[in-house]
Amino acid sequence: MAIPNLQVALDHLRIEDALKDALAVGSEVDIIEAGTILILNEGDKAIKCLRNVFPDKVVIADTKCADAGSTVAKNCKDAGADWMTVICCATIPTMKAAQKEIGTLQVELYGDWTFEQAEQWREAGIDQVIYHQSRDALFAGATWTESDLNKIKRLIEMGFKVSATGGLTKDTLKVFEGIDIYTFIAGRGIYATENPAQSAREFKEEIRRIWG
Repeated sequence: MAIPNLQVALDHLRIEDALKDALAVGSEVDIIEAGTILILNEGDKAIKCLRNVFPDKVVIADTKCADAGSTVAKNCKDAGADWMTVICCATIPTMKAAQKEIGTLQVELYGDWTFEQAEQWREAGIDQVIYHQSRDALFAGATWTESDLNKIKRLIEMGFKVSATGGLTKDTLKVFEGIDIYTFIAGRGIYATENPAQSAREFKEEIRRIWG
C-alpha cells in the first residue's frame, strides 16, 4: 500500500491570499489545487500564478466541469494545470473530451452518483475519483461513516485511485487506516490554522505513521 499524497485545496476568494497560503505550505504538500471558488473569482490567472510559483508541483484545476469539456480542459492546460476535475453528472462525451485534452482527469463525486456510472468512467479510461464530504454537508454536521468507507473501498476495487476530502484534519486520518487512499485533500484544515506549514508537516507525519 503506497503512502497517500497530501493536497492543499486553495478555495480563496483572491489570488493574493491563495498565494500567501500556498507559499507557506508548498514545500510540505505534494499537490497544489486551484480551488473552484478561486477559479470562479480569478479565472485562469489563478492557475497561471500557481504554476509560475510551483513549477515542479502537480497543479490541479478544480473546475468541476459539467460541459464543454474540451474547451475547459484546453484552457486549464494552457494556463499550466496538470490535471482537472469534472463533476460526476457530466456526460461521458464531456469527460472523454476533457481527458483527451488534458490527459489526467478526476471525477468529483457529489450527490446521487452510482457504481453503474463509475463502471462507465472506467470504461472511458478514467482512473481517478474524488470522494467528498461536501462543504455544505459538513457545515450541517455530517461526518465520515462506515458507508462512506465501504464506497471508497469498492471504488478502489474497481481500479480507481481515490482521493478523499471533506473536513479533514490530521486527527481524522486514522478513520481511513487500512484503506489504499491515493490522496488526502485538505484546505482550511491546513491553511486556516495558526501555523499552516506546521499543520501540513503534521498531516504528512500522520500519513507516514499510518501508511508508512
